[in-house]
Amino acid sequence: MSAVAAVTIAAVRAVDPAAVPAERFTAAPEKLAAGSGDQAVWNVFSDASGQFHCGLWEGAVGTLNVAYTENELCVILSGRVVLADAAGGSRTYGPGDAFVIPAGFTGTWTTLEACRKIYAIFEPAAAAAAG
Repeated sequence: MSAVAAVTIAAVRAVDPAAVPAERFTAAPEKLAAGSGDQAVWNVFSDASGQFHCGLWEGAVGTLNVAYTENELCVILSGRVVLADAAGGSRTYGPGDAFVIPAGFTGTWTTLEACRKIYAIFEPAAAAAAG
């Protein structure tokens, strides 16, 4: 077992949008099924391997085609979303809901009301190297 270097409280990060600048962007045309595709990310932590990331995401009303290469924990803070798989199954999530989307999931993410979520993403090594 390898030793883990000591980490101090200074390395602990609050998931706070005031702590880092927003990265604002629009979904790529091939991912945008409906709506503006306007999104923002406040990534507050990435590990040294580049495989683990955590922060806040915000999205406008609309539908995105999704194909997850990463595993993602989502905690909805505000808004409502519908996650639907390629087979037609779907689930609706709102404030306070927490769920995990595993790598390999394909379908749509529909934002019914402007949404803000906390995310924690783990990108497997092969996918991280390809990205």
